[in-house]
Amino acid sequence: MRRDPGRREAGFTLLEVLVAFVIAALALTALVEGARRGIWAGEVAGRHEEALSRARSRLAAVLAQPVLQPLEQGGEDGNGFRWQTRVRLLADSAAASLYEVRVAVRWGQGQGVELTSRQLGPGGR
Repeated sequence: MRRDPGRREAGFTLLEVLVAFVIAALALTALVEGARRGIWAGEVAGRHEEALSRARSRLAAVLAQPVLQPLEQGGEDGNGFRWQTRVRLLADSAAASLYEVRVAVRWGQGQGVELTSRQLGPGGR
């Protein structure tokens, strides 16, 4: 059978198929990378929320003390979290004392949250 030089065969050439595969691979790579980043962002947000909850709990425990005293303490809180609490006297008079309470909860490579509150206590002078 002879081919007619003016007639083109129906179908795709090998080059067209290869270009379509490259485009599909690039699109799939972008989708996978987007999904990976979304999962990572969700994990970071979850850790941040957990650290914030732990810091709030520690701050509430310190503020529930009947009398505040200057102190600095810290330790491991489990699940990769480390905490530090610092209470320092800012001002003292016969009428009242002003304390600053700072609670930090950290994880990983320096990521963390810090809460600060000021609390009045009985005067010490």
